[in-house]
Amino acid sequence: MANRDDAQSALWFVAGVAVGATIALLFAPQSGEETRRLIGTKTREGRDKLSERGRELMDQGRELFDRGREIADEAAEMFERGRRLVQD
Repeated sequence: MANRDDAQSALWFVAGVAVGATIALLFAPQSGEETRRLIGTKTREGRDKLSERGRELMDQGRELFDRGREIADEAAEMFERGRRLVQD
C-alpha cells in the first residue's frame, strides 16, 4: 500500500512540475534566454529529486525484502523445531 502511495506522490509531483513550468512560461517576465536557463535549472532540480526519491524507495524495498526473508527463515526454523518435537 505504501508503494502505491509513493508512486502516486511521484506522479503528482511530476504533474505539478509540468503545470508549474507551463504557468512560468506563460507569465515569465524574463527574456527567452533567461526563461530557458530557468527551465533547465528547474528540470535538473526535479530530476535530482525524483532520482533521490527513487533511491529511497529502492532502499526501503531492500529493507522490506530482507525483513521478509528473516521472517521466512524464522518461520522455517520454528516449523522444523515443531516437526522434531512431534517426531520425538
